[in-house]
Amino acid sequence: MSFAGWRVTELVLRRSTPADVDAVLALYRAVAAIEGGLARTAAEIDRDWLDGVLHASWTRGVSMVAARGDEIIGELHAFRPVPRCFHHVLSDLTIAISPSAQGQGVGRRLFGAFLTVVETELPEIERVELFARESNARGLALYASLGFVEDGRLRHRCRGVSGALEDDVVMGWMRRR
Repeated sequence: MSFAGWRVTELVLRRSTPADVDAVLALYRAVAAIEGGLARTAAEIDRDWLDGVLHASWTRGVSMVAARGDEIIGELHAFRPVPRCFHHVLSDLTIAISPSAQGQGVGRRLFGAFLTVVETELPEIERVELFARESNARGLALYASLGFVEDGRLRHRCRGVSGALEDDVVMGWMRRR
């Protein structure tokens, strides 16, 4: 469908596959290049790191992508920690949205699809947790609107882009029973 000379392509939300790895790597590097975009810098995002988190997500959790046409514009993953006592938890949650797609509701829709998978396909998961820098006001507001609550803060855990230390906000989503 076309409007005023530009093409609108529907957003597709789906689980990631091994065929997505190169596109997801490029996405993470682009987001990490933005000041404050991710905790990792672009130099810290390599194929080994991505292979590790995606493999953990595919085998012990969930990885979802948002695509427009052939372009992956978002990815969200989380996985169970290895100790058995945490098998009801998805942790290490990370979300990346392409700089060109930020502010368009892609993150909200990707989170919605992710939480739907958790609620419908993973009955053993009782909690999803994430960490967010205190300076990430947009992210913190999004997470709260999705039902995540602040569980606490790890004081001065992160060095922000300005070099100053800032708190890491711990948030959790609990399954409704």
